[in-house]
Amino acid sequence: MSGNPALDLAGTVGFRRDDPVDMLATPADLERWVAACEGLPDRVSADSAAFESAVALREAVYRLALDRVLGRSFDPGSLKVVNDTAAGPVPAVELSDAGLRRSGDLRAVLAEVARSGIAVLADPDACFKECGRTRCTRVYLDRSRGARRTWCGMGECGNRVKAAAYRARRRASE
Repeated sequence: MSGNPALDLAGTVGFRRDDPVDMLATPADLERWVAACEGLPDRVSADSAAFESAVALREAVYRLALDRVLGRSFDPGSLKVVNDTAAGPVPAVELSDAGLRRSGDLRAVLAEVARSGIAVLADPDACFKECGRTRCTRVYLDRSRGARRTWCGMGECGNRVKAAAYRARRRASE
């Protein structure tokens, strides 16, 4: 949704400023999130220490992405978390007739997510934006023509904004 696995991880907390909704409240939530992410090993187990590492990575990535949105220098503590996590092991890849299979433990998954975050955060041409829907705090990559994308996604935020505008126009014309 955000255009990068690290940004998708950061997006697992919604409405950060007003009424945060944490979609990764337990290690089991993290295991489900990893399984749903394309390109990551789909069978990992998370103990409490690994879960805390994932939450720390999530918050560090969010802070660095927000730094990019606001055009400010990267937070040194967040840089350390992301860089240290990226130094972890890489997932193993295996090619077969069934296609590509990735495997590894949660530490390898988090290292892969951190590396993807580093790659995009280091790209001077990447256009980071925060969703234009009121209260939504998801940061995403705007890869649209002319960088005119407004919402993190049409399915959740864009459609709701458009539907609310339509209802407001109808009420005003009555």
